[in-house]
Amino acid sequence: MDYKEIHPNGSLNAFVKYFWRYEHSGEDVEYTLIPDACFDLVVDFENKVLQNIYLTGIWTKPINMTVTKGTTLLAVRFKMIASEYLLKIGLKALLNSMTILPKDFWDIHNVKCTALEKFASDLSETMVRLLNEQAKLDHRKLKLFEFIYSEEFLTVSELSERVGWSSRQINRYFNAQFGISLKKLINIVRCNACYPSIVEGNLFPEKAFTDQAHYIKEIKKYTEKSPGQLFKNQNDRFLQLSVLKAR
Repeated sequence: MDYKEIHPNGSLNAFVKYFWRYEHSGEDVEYTLIPDACFDLVVDFENKVLQNIYLTGIWTKPINMTVTKGTTLLAVRFKMIASEYLLKIGLKALLNSMTILPKDFWDIHNVKCTALEKFASDLSETMVRLLNEQAKLDHRKLKLFEFIYSEEFLTVSELSERVGWSSRQINRYFNAQFGISLKKLINIVRCNACYPSIVEGNLFPEKAFTDQAHYIKEIKKYTEKSPGQLFKNQNDRFLQLSVLKAR
């Protein structure tokens, strides 16, 4: 597995988690992706030729995928707020699924190489321009997602109080824009925060779980596996865990 990440700078930090590149030269391989509270724009090259551009939704359950021999994937992993301000779409219809975008989306069809640095630089320019064209950003939403991804694991009512936005309005926004509740998203972020420890063999809860039984129940809810099974990661089935282990 040849995998690499580049993290964004400046104003893009609020919208982009990182850019990533994956290259696979061996035989076809199957992976399982587990929920991580983000969504991806993925550019698929086969033998250096652009095939498709995919936009995923938010995962709330494991998703299986097959990567074929000779595939190179370039991608942007977005924080959820990017759907509204950068892509200007709702993700509700893409919950646990994906769609194919036109090849000229953001002029990606002009990509001449699969170098991650060039890809990240070009798309960063496009995204900064799009943000600068925005008439106004809702700072309640920006602050809300900042708290969510900071992994403080605040409750819905605590988040509501901190950002000055009612719980009812927040949940209405989440269900309309993403198709999931804020509470479910917080649970996914909490599980995602445990994966680095699981990869290291620490199979006991460290953050925001009431006890071991609660921890196991929540991990299984979103991965369909126990922490012990995730740690074993037989045949490197779980791609995100294999990436964490390789770091």
